[in-house]
Amino acid sequence: MVTYIEAAAAPRRNTGVIRLYTPDDFDGMRRACQLTARCLDALADIVKPGVTTDEIDRFVFTFGMDHGALPATLNYRGYTKSSCTSINHVVCHGIPNDKPLREGDIVNIDVTYVLDGWHGDSSRMYPVGEIKRAAERLLEVTHECLMRGIAVVKPGVRTGAIGEAIQSFAEAERCSVVRDFCGHGVGRLFHDAPNILHYGRASDGPELREGMIFTIEPMINLGRPHVKVLADGWTAVTRDRSLSAQYEHAIGVTATGCEVFTLSPAGLDRPGLPARPTALAG
Repeated sequence: MVTYIEAAAAPRRNTGVIRLYTPDDFDGMRRACQLTARCLDALADIVKPGVTTDEIDRFVFTFGMDHGALPATLNYRGYTKSSCTSINHVVCHGIPNDKPLREGDIVNIDVTYVLDGWHGDSSRMYPVGEIKRAAERLLEVTHECLMRGIAVVKPGVRTGAIGEAIQSFAEAERCSVVRDFCGHGVGRLFHDAPNILHYGRASDGPELREGMIFTIEPMINLGRPHVKVLADGWTAVTRDRSLSAQYEHAIGVTATGCEVFTLSPAGLDRPGLPARPTALAG
């Protein structure tokens, strides 16, 4: 049975109960999420051939410190970096290192800042120089999956409607949806209830209610959906080494729909691609 609770009355740990936040709480999330969005905006000028993901990670750390925020991933369950940088066939949780980015790479940069106790969680794909059309198409499809998932969010629908919207579009475009990772509740906690699956049926999952805050972050592969985690315990890659992409927003459910907290203030939600895409043919 799904249980909901006013966020102020909930313990500061994930108990499986879904928190319902207030308008004042939404203000806190806006500030944290917009800081993350501004960092991701700034990275659009930094990501280029020859730059290492360690350099990107140092920028993320410094940007947060300069604005009074801590990266949530730093020392999280033993993770030692301030961001995740997932290149080409890396699905998620790629660890920054000293290997330079190469012309034609695609890289997901995932940043979460903790500002005044609120977690601003978002990620974007960045093309490195000129990329092949297949990679560009994957980025377009993946971003459209995210936006279609967001479009169905409103009180009364179930979380499965998000997954159905994403899966139906991705598979119509001959791509696959990763099932091993999902979106999640966020707010005062980094990872909270409910899980937001990126596949499924509209009748599945808990009902959305005003005040819920969570991420939608589909991972879409050009090949098959299967992944494996490398020996470092973090890096997830496609088993068939096909390209993978991911975009992520943090959203809050409102009385009539939802608010996207992590939208780019500079219109760079799809860096390297047109800023205002039209819906792709389904």
